[in-house]
Amino acid sequence: MNNDSQHSPRTNLRRAALVGAVLLASGGLFAAIDTAQPAKHAINLKRDDSSVNRGTIESASFASVVKRVAPSIVKVTVQIKPRRAEFNSGDVSPLPGWNGPDLRQFFGNRIPMQPETPEAGLGSGVIISTDGYIVTNNHVVDGAKEVTVTLADGRELAARVVGRDPQTDVAVIKVSAKDLPAITFAPSQDVQVGDRVLAIGNPFGIGETVTTGIVSATSRRAGLGLKYEDFIQTDAAINPGNSGGALVDVEGRLVGINTAILSRSGGFQGVGLAVPSDLVGNVAQTLVANGKVVRGFIGIGIQDLTPGLADSFGLKTQGGALVSDVQPDSPGAKAGIRSGDVVTALDGKPVTSASHLSLAVGETPPGTKLTLDVLRSGGTERIPVTTATKPSSGRDGGDEIAAGSDEGVLNGVAVGDIDANARRELDLPDRLTGAVITGVDPGSASARAGLREGDVILEINRQPATSAKSAVDLSAGATSKKTLVKLWSHGSTIYVVVDESGSASLDSAP
Repeated sequence: MNNDSQHSPRTNLRRAALVGAVLLASGGLFAAIDTAQPAKHAINLKRDDSSVNRGTIESASFASVVKRVAPSIVKVTVQIKPRRAEFNSGDVSPLPGWNGPDLRQFFGNRIPMQPETPEAGLGSGVIISTDGYIVTNNHVVDGAKEVTVTLADGRELAARVVGRDPQTDVAVIKVSAKDLPAITFAPSQDVQVGDRVLAIGNPFGIGETVTTGIVSATSRRAGLGLKYEDFIQTDAAINPGNSGGALVDVEGRLVGINTAILSRSGGFQGVGLAVPSDLVGNVAQTLVANGKVVRGFIGIGIQDLTPGLADSFGLKTQGGALVSDVQPDSPGAKAGIRSGDVVTALDGKPVTSASHLSLAVGETPPGTKLTLDVLRSGGTERIPVTTATKPSSGRDGGDEIAAGSDEGVLNGVAVGDIDANARRELDLPDRLTGAVITGVDPGSASARAGLREGDVILEINRQPATSAKSAVDLSAGATSKKTLVKLWSHGSTIYVVVDESGSASLDSAP
């Protein structure tokens, strides 16, 4: 590691895992919308908690299931504000006859556009109460001036937005109607990989369509940018317009709301994502009651405990959530939770992952007393903590090149001090101290582990790096080729393991 305090960090280099395009499965993304006044009501969701039939003989036809479920699925049409006509920016069509290369060169690739007409977005929805409450995706109704719902019997009804939750991509809309066919919820926590499922929605606006597949994975984090990602993954075909539609089991019960696909081509390639029904039900009931979602908060940053991190912390377990950061004056800090703790249970129930813990705390009302089982220094401690109200914004989320002659570990990494310019350009919190990374050799183990220019090194082998010099000293004094590094990266605090013994892997949570 080299001290490179003469160079200013750049903000355009950030960690990214490119798996292909992430596409929300509706007609598009829209600007913000003001929701209707909060509706002070409650809904009793129809539930069936019995186990799904997992017999060895698959039904020859799902026609009876579709007939029972299809009336609960609706088409959602959203009118969007028209965009002002402007010169070509690459996302709209030019006037006829103006698309030749000579004219493009003359106008500097900016040629007159034909005036835009009001746009319509398409999606799907699921009726969840007989008196007209419908659940869909937030991105379906985000930016809408008008929302129209088309029922399975052909009726078109105006709808109002009851509430939206961008953090889970769930929204609730309401139509004025009675005796509607509400869907029955199944407990998504009981869904297993390999279960047969059906996706029902309105792809491309062509009309109600049914596809079938299996559950490919559960508790999937896909990097869609949502605060809470705990998707059910399926290979049942999902396409644009399916957003907000139903993913049901072979009993016709709702197990998820179809939301997005992962694709390199823009079309469906076998990876569809659905918000689990347990999460959908909790969010929908809160939106109907309050018009917004109020979440519990304890103020800790967490990540999954990988084998490399478990080895660095001297732990035999690989389950639980590793605490990477504790915000000052937060409930977690007041309760005595520390960075490096591993939360293994919440109120006696095992914590299987960081996303599991984040969801569980977020679904807990503020003011609730919780008990965390924590691994610390080879022993287990039980820590009581009381949730607070989760802040609506802020950088502290929580329940969130010099090479060749380097000595020590973290070879190929150049660092500098955090000055006023770096703090401003990287938008670093005032409380943050450490060494900002100003360069990383692309071929180094540090690069393979995920260290990037603009990240801030907070600790090396659990020793605080308070400046560029201290980071260099800690690097030079390391005795093992495996280095545990605590980073501030992309607004979050994470641990990574840099292995310079011959191979390395990214051990941070996505």
